[in-house]
Amino acid sequence: MSDMHSTEYSFKPKDALLGAQMLFVAFGALVLVPLLTGLDPNVALFTAGAGTLLFQVVTRGKVPVFLASSFAFIAPIIYGVQTWGIPATMCGLFGAGLMYVIISFLVRIYGSEMLHRILPPVVTGPVIMVIGLILAPVAVHMAMGRTGDGSAWLVPNTTAMIIAGISLLTTVFASLLGKGWIKLIPILLGILAGYVASLILDVTGFSAAQQTAFDPGTLQNWTAPALINFGKIAEAPLLAIPNFVFPTWNLEAVLFIVPVAIAPAIEHFGDVLAIGGISGKDYVKDPGIQNTLLGDGLATSLAAALGGPPNTTYSEVSGAVALTRSFNPGIMTWAAITAVLLAFVGKLGAVLATIPVPVMGGIMILLFGAITVIGINTLVRAGNDLMLPRNLAIVAIILVFGIGGMSFDLVIVKLGGIGLAGIVGVVLNLILPCKDCNDETSEIL
Repeated sequence: MSDMHSTEYSFKPKDALLGAQMLFVAFGALVLVPLLTGLDPNVALFTAGAGTLLFQVVTRGKVPVFLASSFAFIAPIIYGVQTWGIPATMCGLFGAGLMYVIISFLVRIYGSEMLHRILPPVVTGPVIMVIGLILAPVAVHMAMGRTGDGSAWLVPNTTAMIIAGISLLTTVFASLLGKGWIKLIPILLGILAGYVASLILDVTGFSAAQQTAFDPGTLQNWTAPALINFGKIAEAPLLAIPNFVFPTWNLEAVLFIVPVAIAPAIEHFGDVLAIGGISGKDYVKDPGIQNTLLGDGLATSLAAALGGPPNTTYSEVSGAVALTRSFNPGIMTWAAITAVLLAFVGKLGAVLATIPVPVMGGIMILLFGAITVIGINTLVRAGNDLMLPRNLAIVAIILVFGIGGMSFDLVIVKLGGIGLAGIVGVVLNLILPCKDCNDETSEIL
């Protein structure tokens, strides 16, 4: 068996190109999170690479996975940045990483079944749904050419809908009809298609004509004759240190964001099982799910300590591993090194900053809808009868609290949104009696 197909760690220069290809597969999703949340994409690249290397140290280089920006935290990051600013939000994300670490030690003591007892699908499913649904208005606003909160126009509506439609359809068809590598990079292809469409609309004069005739109504008008401005790319240095941001203490941000780690922790378990099925090794036993969780948690806290989004295992890269049968974890070391090196290319961040808002909006429509569907599928696969009083109560309260914006002022801190929904779900699951939970009744209704 060649080094590439072996599951044993081997780090050789000849695998550098294959490692760069693995990063290419993850690139679109990796930079999408910082672009949507206002974080620095170069920092995200650095922390993805550094986090993957840290994960490999913790797991003794046994698991062929790549860690990068987690979609599950998009909603809390957007809310946190708008409410408390980036440094305070990083404090909450650092705490989320520590929550992973705590869970890893609980698994070490009580076994992996502990996860299923405390975080069953009836809790994790609706929490994941809340994460997707709470962002739906942001996706629609950006696809229509407005800011995420809908308060101002960035791109005329007609132009925005064309670009968003092209980005969305490209992403959908790439995931449906693509084969081989194409099927693994639908988000990247959607971004490229939207970007090229924007360039064509600028060159043909369509963008300028639409901007001249555009009526913003009562909203602020921040539109411009051109969708893409290359001036910032020319001004950006070729090489630059990423714009690292360090956390500042904020208890409210911690209590809001930390419960979000509930859903990714369960997702992590599934990802480790998946890559084990692909490579034919049981990574739940060796290096152990407790160690993979620990590595993920430490990588997430490291990312937050530098101003990057939380890390998670990437299913796109796992798909590439399956396609190429590249089971050697050393290849992921090369992917991580490539990410760290690209983080210091200043013009790369400038190029990413020129991507028009509707391009992101079109992809977000699919992305946030997909997150919601994952939550629904979590419940469906578990076979939960949602009309049973106990299940109905847990799911209903999580959804309404999360989507409706319920919040509590606890004197020194305000708890609400996804964080409150996650905490309430865990508490209800622990305290609600299960005496009659298998008897279908309608007494709650």
